[in-house]
Amino acid sequence: MLNDSECIEIADKALERFKGNSERLKGAIGYLFISRQLGWKVSFLMHSQRTVREYEEILGIDSRAAFPEVGPKAEKSMAWRIAKDVSNFWKAVKGEIKGVRSSELE
Repeated sequence: MLNDSECIEIADKALERFKGNSERLKGAIGYLFISRQLGWKVSFLMHSQRTVREYEEILGIDSRAAFPEVGPKAEKSMAWRIAKDVSNFWKAVKGEIKGVRSSELE
């Protein structure tokens, strides 16, 4: 798991080289700090595959290498509490299992 200093360094480097809509940068930096605590599996449930790829590009990271599979705060996510018991996690990520994606749990 990335420590605080590593996260700040990644965020600083992303800010330095970023050009474009600041909302995308803010989203990516939020993703960085939240994923550190929730883990990449929870983050993949919270964001589309396209958004994850965009954030990884902005940050210059690979989520699976940068974050734990399941972080210390993963249980705070209702989507994770449901998805961890499904037979195929990737089907849940793709939205093929109803009621698991975070956007469906409102």
